[in-house]
Amino acid sequence: MSRKASFLLLFLLLAAFLGCQWKLKSAEKQQQRESLKIERYDQTEILYLTTGDFGALKQMTTEYSAMTMTLVEDVLRLGRLDEPGINDRFFEFYQDSTLQTLLHDVQVAYDNMDDINDELDQAFVRLHEMFPHLKIPRVYTQVSALDQSIIVGNGMLAISLDKYMGENYPLYVHFGYTEQQRRMMTRSYIVPDCIAFYLLSVFPSEVEPAHKPRLQYVVNQVVNRKVFDDEQITRVEQYMNHHKELKPEQLLTDSIHII
Repeated sequence: MSRKASFLLLFLLLAAFLGCQWKLKSAEKQQQRESLKIERYDQTEILYLTTGDFGALKQMTTEYSAMTMTLVEDVLRLGRLDEPGINDRFFEFYQDSTLQTLLHDVQVAYDNMDDINDELDQAFVRLHEMFPHLKIPRVYTQVSALDQSIIVGNGMLAISLDKYMGENYPLYVHFGYTEQQRRMMTRSYIVPDCIAFYLLSVFPSEVEPAHKPRLQYVVNQVVNRKVFDDEQITRVEQYMNHHKELKPEQLLTDSIHII
């Protein structure tokens, strides 16, 4: 074989190897992106709380034990999960006619969450690019009896779907939520709120007034749309446009004076 032919063969082998490596890395990256799936704990919860289905209860206390513990003990504060009769107490709590209506309405409104799952997936991809050291939490949905919207802790992030039923949802009006509050209790705020509460758990404000518009500016970048918008956020955006060397983490951790 001539030197020219040998060189050509080596080049082809190298190109094939690099192409294979690129495909493997692309596949690994795609696999990592697809790993973020919102777990529909709410569906199992609703099944148990509306029918008393034993299989659903078993799934809640085994596969979803950490989620059930958080809901029963920390959110609803009904008692310890290992207490005698706690399952009956949990079930009976939701038999109130208003809560049964809420469970039904959530089931209908969020029968499909593909749009939210896709948006949250993309948001966490961008979040990882900005903050490579952050770990992606285990994300799941629940119905919390109109308690907290987003709960972050222990490597998990819970979305209370009953807090995102739309600004004109009758129960919100009935229970006296203000118009300003109801504007943010919509489907479109789920992903921004997830990112905001997650970042706040990593970079707490420590009662610093300037922290909120900075965090909201970063959330806008992560979700790739201007969800939060006011004069303070605009000033932060203008400052960051003039200081492109600054990283988002510096904005949230350093003492930067923004006029």
